Amino acid sequence: MSLSWSGKDHKGYTNAPSNPTQGLKRPRSDTGNKVTVVLGAQWGDEGKGKVVDLLATESDLVCRCQGGNNAGHTVVVEGKEYDFHLLPSGIVNPKTICVIGNGVVIHLPGLFEEAENNENKGLKGWEKRLIVSDRAHLVFDFHQVVDGIQETQRQEKEGKIIGTTKKGIGPAYTSKASRIGLRVCDLLGDFKEFSTKFKNLVSQYQSMYLSLTVDTESQLKKLKEYGERLRPMVRDGVFYMYEALHGPPKRILVEGANAALLDIDFGTYPFVTSSNCTVGGACTGLGIPPLNIGEVYGVSKAYTTRVGIGAFPTEQLNATGELLQTRGHEVGVTTGRKRRCGWLDLVILRYAHMINGFTGIALTKLDILDVLDEIKVGVAYKINGKRVPNFPANMELLHKVEVEYENFPGWKSDTSAARKWNDLPSKAQNYIRFVENHIGVPIKWVGVGKSRECMIQMF
Repeated sequence: MSLSWSGKDHKGYTNAPSNPTQGLKRPRSDTGNKVTVVLGAQWGDEGKGKVVDLLATESDLVCRCQGGNNAGHTVVVEGKEYDFHLLPSGIVNPKTICVIGNGVVIHLPGLFEEAENNENKGLKGWEKRLIVSDRAHLVFDFHQVVDGIQETQRQEKEGKIIGTTKKGIGPAYTSKASRIGLRVCDLLGDFKEFSTKFKNLVSQYQSMYLSLTVDTESQLKKLKEYGERLRPMVRDGVFYMYEALHGPPKRILVEGANAALLDIDFGTYPFVTSSNCTVGGACTGLGIPPLNIGEVYGVSKAYTTRVGIGAFPTEQLNATGELLQTRGHEVGVTTGRKRRCGWLDLVILRYAHMINGFTGIALTKLDILDVLDEIKVGVAYKINGKRVPNFPANMELLHKVEVEYENFPGWKSDTSAARKWNDLPSKAQNYIRFVENHIGVPIKWVGVGKSRECMIQMF
């Protein structure tokens, strides 16, 4: 691929003068195709995969921009349930090309195992429809071991853990930030040079974690095999996305992993993930300009869940929490851990909107609330009886807040068969409108079940 540029390479500059010294004004060009971004608005597990699957049926390109196989999205198509961790959920659409961007950290054994598991469920032709950025960093098996060691050390020293997925994501991003990480382009380059760097990386980690043992030769042999399997899928991600944005009209979708309250900068630090899972991550994780961001859809459950430890103001450690957990089948796709459950928290949704600028919301799992006599919604936080004006950065403060609730009567009827707005009970409609008005973002979809047919589109 030649990287030499000419006037013809730039959209809107095809009429470049034959004499390059001629001082004609450069024609104005449009910004290219717009990108739609789908993001989690809570602590993850909101049903982003379902929204992506819905939009992917009309998308040419579906992209992952951050995170790794610590993400977990479940998609149900024609009664078949697919679980995705690294592959973009859009891969189930046979006409869609999927991209794993430079901001993603990739565990190659996990990628191929995931693909094979989904192949057994009916996924076809994925390897011909997957593009992997050559700038993406690699997660190695020893990163995963180190992830576990770090959690054990936290427990021993501090008496508490972060609650990571132990998929090696944090250590891989640490290698990246420390400028000692290895990328896809390294693996596919001079393998002798890659081997030297890999051994040096292992040595550095072994000097920090004395119990870490790595069979480097065995690992390198496997990595070389994985690299050759991956090679046909690898592209210069920046150039690929530039051409997608500035070529013929394309519908491009970005699938965020994790969620706003798990963002490394804006989440409930330190109980967060290791990447930017807010809208800025779409730009840095794919190499696309902010000018090309179009619609930004936030996904939220009709209640709130969280996996692992950390502050959770609206958590219900009672029969209500157990009911939400049981009815909602709230078990992590990636970890298998039970999710903590509580009432919908509009403070965190407003905060997520401040950061991401949502243009629409998908409110999922409304049907889980069908049996409740009363439904509460958190609308504000108080400390010592005074309202807290902003979402606290300090976790000690967040643990101290009291939640101010609005109470709603339950609709006490089955909504799972609803397919349009008028099918919903009036009390459910009131609940939805309250949420919409309080956060100041229109609700575009309401989910009342697992499959894509259960997403009621409002506009």
